[in-house]
Amino acid sequence: MSLAIGLVGLGAIARAQHLPAIAATGGVHLAAIASRNASLPDCPSYPDLAAMLAAEPGLAAVSLCTPPQGRFDQAMQVLRAGRHLMLEKPPAATLTEAEILRDEAARRGLTIFATWHSREGRAVDAARRWLSVRKVRQVRIDWREDVRKWHPGQDWIWQPGGLGVFDPGINALSLLTTLMADPVILRAAGLDIPEGRQTPIAAQLALSAGAVAIDAEFDWREKGGETWQIGFETTNGTACLRDGGAVFEADGKPAIGGEDVEYRRLYEGFRDLVVAGRSAVDLAPLRLVADAFLCGRRRLVAPFDETGHG
Repeated sequence: MSLAIGLVGLGAIARAQHLPAIAATGGVHLAAIASRNASLPDCPSYPDLAAMLAAEPGLAAVSLCTPPQGRFDQAMQVLRAGRHLMLEKPPAATLTEAEILRDEAARRGLTIFATWHSREGRAVDAARRWLSVRKVRQVRIDWREDVRKWHPGQDWIWQPGGLGVFDPGINALSLLTTLMADPVILRAAGLDIPEGRQTPIAAQLALSAGAVAIDAEFDWREKGGETWQIGFETTNGTACLRDGGAVFEADGKPAIGGEDVEYRRLYEGFRDLVVAGRSAVDLAPLRLVADAFLCGRRRLVAPFDETGHG
């Protein structure tokens, strides 16, 4: 039996990733859409989540693709309606919200899946195998992109709860926390916050995992292309996981990659969790971001101008 899924939010990420992934995944199908400003032909579309839940009693699950601010109330609506829940990253605006959602789903016997799409990158498994037989000595993360290219006109990212540069940076942290053998701890952080904004445009993190020193730099002011990579120095060679988890290179050997199936693997995982009656809510990446906001030193930098003049 196919899992009937309702999709909430029909923005760029939903169109580019969620819709094709659902269509390509066996055992699931798109049953309805909830969006204030968009609809799909030949698919029941509703102006909001409440209307979709009321009109679609056969809807078994909901996938939320909305910004983290306000998502908690939507997620609670889904769970109280007795539907399984899949969350785009980050799962919530705060750790408390995420934990309440996890507990509410457990209390109701429902599946909740907090997704981290970068962990499903086509070269991540190769990196995990390579690291599993080596002792890591040092790690360097460089995660740089142009905010005007990847988040044009998205004011929510600059508001409290919007994460700022941690919106992409949390992808790196999701990879780090799944690849390191020991828990990752934040030691220090620097946050560069543009004048008049609430969230950082750049961040520098000092972390550790056991005896392994980890340095990370996130920056939204990159021009001319993206850098999404994690470099590993071990007692038996060096390696780099590049392109956000899509390519793995080790000791100068040919790069390992493959088909881009991140979101398809997420929906396969969601389907399997529902069938098994289980949930998956790993909050380690969000916890590190929260720690950075709690303990980081703040530095006021030049105002950010969407037009490119600042």
